[in-house]
Amino acid sequence: MEEKIVYFENQGEENTQKVIELTLQRARDRKIKKIVVASTRGGTAKAFLEAIKGTDIQIIVVPWQYGFKKEGNPFPSDLMEKIRAEKHVVHFGTMLFHTDGLYGNEVPQALANILRIFGQGIKVVVEIIMMACDGGWVSKGEKVVAVSGTHSGADTAVVATASNSNRVNTLKINEIICKPIL
Repeated sequence: MEEKIVYFENQGEENTQKVIELTLQRARDRKIKKIVVASTRGGTAKAFLEAIKGTDIQIIVVPWQYGFKKEGNPFPSDLMEKIRAEKHVVHFGTMLFHTDGLYGNEVPQALANILRIFGQGIKVVVEIIMMACDGGWVSKGEKVVAVSGTHSGADTAVVATASNSNRVNTLKINEIICKPIL
């Protein structure tokens, strides 16, 4: 089998529409019904919500956890209600790679740093897949497409076999759809 990987010259929001196109095409080609989307302030979630209208694809949006940077959460509550009303998911789970010093352990940060070798977006897709799986929105072993970005918008997408955070060694990145050149 031969597939194309798209490499973006720049990071961030300018790539979002192309990421959506590539992601939806790969999901259709692989008969994948769930797309896990990182979205902090809602822009990427809103763009995906519009793009999947009329399809049988479900999005699982994973914003920052509450209290990550300050009190509350920057994800708009009206958008959260709209996404849920359309039978999609918004999941505010624990950001697994931001548990610095949990029980005196630095392993999450070390794993995050290793994943960043491949880019911030790769680190985030791994994290949001585990968060969605831990939350029960994705089953262990289920194939999903996961999308994230660098700073804002989307610039990274993968096809992955999901796993829970307590079985990180069984999570597999099966295909890289797109990512920025580092």
